Amino acid sequence: MDSLPSVPSGTPRVVNVHQAKTHLSRLIDDAHAGETILLAKAGKPWARLMPLASPPPQRIPGRLRSQGPLRNPDALLEPMAADELVSWEDADLLPAVPHQ
Repeated sequence: MDSLPSVPSGTPRVVNVHQAKTHLSRLIDDAHAGETILLAKAGKPWARLMPLASPPPQRIPGRLRSQGPLRNPDALLEPMAADELVSWEDADLLPAVPHQ
């Protein structure tokens, strides 16, 4: 049984179409594990086999309902202490916008 060559991490592995047909299941498993594989036809890259991007986490309304009501819901509407407010305003929550 011929084996598929390995390559250094981060470098896409090039596999010809004949090998890909023979080892498709293994190639799919490798792609699912994070590897990018270039499929070649006559030595020229033809297609790319790569993992799918993970779907964004789904919001589940009411999932904390089992924790019971908040002990002090009015605290959410109270003004922040000055030092806490400064730390929020100085935090880099968003990427810097380049000046044009």
